[in-house]
Amino acid sequence: MNLMIRLARADEADLVHRVMMLAFEEYRHIDIPSSALNETVCSIQSSLKNGTEKALLCFDDDVPLGSVRFKTDKNTLYFSRLSVCPEARGRGVAKSMLKWLEDYAKEHGKSEVWCRVRISVPQNIQLYKSAGYNVCMEEVVTNPNGFPVKTVVMKKEF
Repeated sequence: MNLMIRLARADEADLVHRVMMLAFEEYRHIDIPSSALNETVCSIQSSLKNGTEKALLCFDDDVPLGSVRFKTDKNTLYFSRLSVCPEARGRGVAKSMLKWLEDYAKEHGKSEVWCRVRISVPQNIQLYKSAGYNVCMEEVVTNPNGFPVKTVVMKKEF
């Protein structure tokens, strides 16, 4: 596999959305479905255009396999919607995107990278732990659909 990771352009919101939908489909029928499944190409494109967030795309040759969205503040980089197409899982796509985000954060003077993970998805918590992230706290957040979701905040400090 020859992975290429780069920032997505606003006109590639459809690729970011497609990968996310494929990755999050498995969460459609859980007790509290992921709000990612309600996002649209237009909403992603709007946030990329207006700069409220950025996105990465990960390709093998010209085939999009992964995406992740992120935003920064003065000291941190927060990422969300880390998505890997089901057929590409277990091949280092997620960890490669995490490494890209961490390098980006360091290059831009950030001291940590963090995310929120549903407690009900232990395999995702384990993925981030295996990449050096630590659980910092548990919290209940209200997702965009209005449902309370138990999460953990995971951080990696530099």
